[in-house]
Order: sequence, then structure tokens, then C-alpha cells
Amino acid sequence: MKVLLVCAAGMSTSMLMKKMDAYAAENGIDLEVAARSFTELKDPKADGYDCILVGPQISYQKDKVAKKADGLPVEVIPMKDYGRQNCPAIFELINSLIA
Repeated sequence: MKVLLVCAAGMSTSMLMKKMDAYAAENGIDLEVAARSFTELKDPKADGYDCILVGPQISYQKDKVAKKADGLPVEVIPMKDYGRQNCPAIFELINSLIA
């Protein structure tokens, strides 16, 4: 699966991305994940992403992200899961989006 994380500056999602990579490796999950700031978001569909997760700090931008996503599933990561970097819950969210 190929997942794009989007936040305000790409910094906090970069930390989450590393945690998700480690979790995926430990659990035998095929994952390619990238983190981008909202301003860097160009054409995620053309880049082959399966879904986009938006950081809760820019949840107000979800509709704009969805418009750029051109039909890809987009969801905001729940604040609690984002803050705790709760990878099991985040992967459940991903699976629900791409199932």
C-alpha cells in the first residue's frame, strides 16, 4: 500500500511516517509512506497513492486535499491516534479506506 500523510509543514507527519515504517516492517505490512506539507501537495493520484491521511492540525483543509486527490480516499487522522502515534489504529483507518 502507498500512503501519503499531509500536514501543515510536513514535520510532525515525518515523525509519524518513521513510526509507521517501523510498525509495518515489524508486522510484515507492505507499505510505502511519504509525508508532505499541504502546500507541497500536487497530484497524489498520479504519484500512485492509495489513500491520503490528513494531520488533525489541518483538518479544516480536508476538502481542499480531497479536491487535489481526484477521487482518492482522504481522511483526517483522529487527534488521539495522531498524538500518540497509534500505528495499529492508523493502519485500521488505512485499511478501511482502501478496502
